[in-house]
Amino acid sequence: MAFIDEIQFYAKAGNGGAGVVRWRHEKGREFAGAAGGNGGPGGDVYVRAVRDINILARHKAVKRFEARNGSDGQNESMQGKTGRDCVIDLPIGSIVKNHVTGRVVELLEDGQVSKILHGGRGGLGNEHFKASTNVRPEQSTPGVLGEEADFTVELDLIADAGLIGLPNAGKSSLLNALTHARAKVGSYEFTTLDPNLGALHGGYVLADIPGLIEGASEGRGLGHKFLRHVKRTKMLLHLISLETPTAEIVNAYKTVRKELEKFGEGLVDKKEVVILTKTDLVDTETVKKIKAKLTKSNRNIQTVSVIDDKSVKKLSEYLTKMLGKE
Repeated sequence: MAFIDEIQFYAKAGNGGAGVVRWRHEKGREFAGAAGGNGGPGGDVYVRAVRDINILARHKAVKRFEARNGSDGQNESMQGKTGRDCVIDLPIGSIVKNHVTGRVVELLEDGQVSKILHGGRGGLGNEHFKASTNVRPEQSTPGVLGEEADFTVELDLIADAGLIGLPNAGKSSLLNALTHARAKVGSYEFTTLDPNLGALHGGYVLADIPGLIEGASEGRGLGHKFLRHVKRTKMLLHLISLETPTAEIVNAYKTVRKELEKFGEGLVDKKEVVILTKTDLVDTETVKKIKAKLTKSNRNIQTVSVIDDKSVKKLSEYLTKMLGKE
């Protein structure tokens, strides 16, 4: 999960088309019988989950969404055309609330589609009323109005992967390198006060989670933000800076894992990739020794330096492949 945002809009489903009074015309019989068709139903309104973290901002300028009305019935017993549906694309993680009914729809999976308003039924043409006691019906009915309502969309965005680690692990810098985000970067603890978002190749959302410290699960530091923003990510990218003294690398890893375990909510069981950052600060042999130490705790270890485009590209390809399997 990354951040929570909110927009409001009005939506209206299409009205049903009217039924009509029409007559068959046959040779020698100008009015051979009722032939008025029914009106077409109005279009429905749907919301659809998409992998686009920016689309909600674009909707802020659009306050009204409408489906098309159904067409009126036609002669020769033909029904009017169905109104075109309206599909509103929203980011995965959107919570859509209908102010009229109170109904809430959650969009949790890519491509999920949910109907939020029903189009009106089409009216009945005079052929519908034909009977042995009513051989020349003059009746028809109008179409039913489509549903309409005001909606609130609250974005409780589900990130595909959350970048976690102690302060100054290089999370914001890596997010910027992988996704061209513009997260604030600084050389002091808690540069990141709120999660930053970026989209990896393929639309996978990465979230830079505020730095953790020992006791985060109990509310120390930015622990409350950590708990709020990490529990709905699908995968954890655990960053460890190679600025950390070699002797303390394993402890740095265990400190964060301990907080995951203490908090619960299944965090410790999420798929994890350990990423050693700032590899440009140490030699190759040191990297090998550190990887060997961590292998006992985690075998899925990657390395990267944000000033090395080749290593960033390699990591991006690896993560895209891993997330594609989720």
